[in-house]
Amino acid sequence: MAGGCYEATYSVYSHRSYPMAYSGARRSIAHCVAVVVYIFGYNSWNNNSAIAVGSCGVDGSWRVCSDQNLTFAAAFSAFGDPIPWLIALAFFFARGFIKTGLGNRIAYQFVSLFGSSSLGLGYSLVFSEALLAPAIPSVSARAGGIFLPLVKSLCVACGSNAGDGTEHKLGSWLMLTCFQTSVISSSMFLTAMAANPLAANLTSSTINQTLGWMDWAKGAIVPGLVSLIVVPLLLYVIYPPTVKSSPDAPKLARQKLEKMGPMSKNELIMAGTLLLTVGLWIFGGTLNIDAVTAAILGLSVLLVTGVVTWKECLAESVAWDTLTWFAALIAMAGYLNKYGLISWFSQTVVKFVGGLGLPWQSSFGILILLYFYSHYFFASGAAHIGAMFTAFLSVASALGTPPYLAAMVLSFLSNLMGGITHYGIGSAPVFYGAGYVPLTKWWGYGFLISVVNLIVWLGVGGVWWKAIGFW
Repeated sequence: MAGGCYEATYSVYSHRSYPMAYSGARRSIAHCVAVVVYIFGYNSWNNNSAIAVGSCGVDGSWRVCSDQNLTFAAAFSAFGDPIPWLIALAFFFARGFIKTGLGNRIAYQFVSLFGSSSLGLGYSLVFSEALLAPAIPSVSARAGGIFLPLVKSLCVACGSNAGDGTEHKLGSWLMLTCFQTSVISSSMFLTAMAANPLAANLTSSTINQTLGWMDWAKGAIVPGLVSLIVVPLLLYVIYPPTVKSSPDAPKLARQKLEKMGPMSKNELIMAGTLLLTVGLWIFGGTLNIDAVTAAILGLSVLLVTGVVTWKECLAESVAWDTLTWFAALIAMAGYLNKYGLISWFSQTVVKFVGGLGLPWQSSFGILILLYFYSHYFFASGAAHIGAMFTAFLSVASALGTPPYLAAMVLSFLSNLMGGITHYGIGSAPVFYGAGYVPLTKWWGYGFLISVVNLIVWLGVGGVWWKAIGFW
């Protein structure tokens, strides 16, 4: 079955015609597309498969190497990309949170304040993450370094564990909610996601207008807040936790805190390391320290002090599995762009939409849908923006869409589209890797929430942008 998935996809793409500049590119594209589909298609169509996603990533990389479509260095090039490593480091941080008991302590504090209802607990996490978003420009760092350990500790404290049948008590809903809202908060501020400044730069070079921090925040604040309110509530209705209210939980949490006593030495080291790492994430731009370097420094402190051991890091199989498949996917997706598939797709869309002769509102609507849902083929928001943003902004402007409006909408969507898969944005592998939500449900609810976000941002957002004079 696995091989059939790969071979069928390869057959389809190898017989298509692309405007390539050199021989062999068509075959390379076919293999890259086949590997991407194989890595995730097989696992999503076969929920009971014993084949891990990471092993599919290794097997797919072997296939493109053995057929001489990519060199070994090319196929494994993304293992030097900082994002997969930042995600893996997040799991190591989570180990420290759990081992020291700091995660439980913070979780019990949250439960004591908001734990009388699951919905209240969820909203407290959602808006806490949104408040941090403008200060920490890496959604991977926010999700993995800060909120994954906290959410996992909350789930465990409430008796909801991955893999033992208790996921739906709280964990499934809370993990999916925190992921989907991390996508929304990344859309709300220029500095909330690493690729957002790229969209702003491309806006300036394409339409000669500046999309600054205040304009970005002003345009996104209303639809963003509406989405942050609507999405958790919608998921609460359609994918509810079985434990909805627990009036005794705050009292129990306070008793647990009393039993834990004062913070231990390792808890203090863990808390100090977290503050150091978050501080470097916030001020790293000024200090010329990137997010993954800050995370490595934090992990080094934990290793040197013995809070976390290297043996424990090696035992974090989910971290290594996620690192493997995500790096393999980034490499394949990058070569799809390099070999011309993405530029061919963009040019085809431009010609098609431009030839329809529709009003600009209808043409822009088609462009939005194509731009948004083509993200199924991307493992990086930056790669998607770099490959397609300029082309889609140019054609939208040429077809009569107000250029500044088009730039803003495409910029916001470049974050929101990350919610449709478990690899489309840095926070996706982090929360998916926790193991609380099956892949089919992750994709299914991801598509549903994407529709809701489009309605909110284009509906409520459109009215708001008109009111503040953006079009």
